[in-house]
Amino acid sequence: MHTLTVFALHTPTRLFRADHERARAAALEAVAGSLQSVLAEPLADCLLRDPGGEPCIEVRTPLDVERELAMPGGHIFHGDLRWPFAESEEELGSWGVETTHPAILLCGAGARRGGGVSGIPGRNAAIAALASRSWA
Repeated sequence: MHTLTVFALHTPTRLFRADHERARAAALEAVAGSLQSVLAEPLADCLLRDPGGEPCIEVRTPLDVERELAMPGGHIFHGDLRWPFAESEEELGSWGVETTHPAILLCGAGARRGGGVSGIPGRNAAIAALASRSWA
């Protein structure tokens, strides 16, 4: 037997809030359909089945991750992914690490630019802190 893991980073939590189970089923259908579109043979024929004949597929949504791992919104990046460039007048000229509190800068996965393990948010937060001296 083999396993297949699909890790979907760009799945907004808001899509699951109204009807979690229906949204879970729709997400599974979309992922399976996308995967099937590049396969030569039916994926369904390869799936292990439980004693009741149901395919052995586990789907974890952002709400499941939130509940099981205490990550708000199920976000491993601490929030919905966004484009790294400014999308409003207020963001122009910023480092993408600013918050509503002048002495708090984001230097991890929740920052506008970078995130993950890139180190970019930490660098940008350091530059922003040195430039503004709001922490002094």
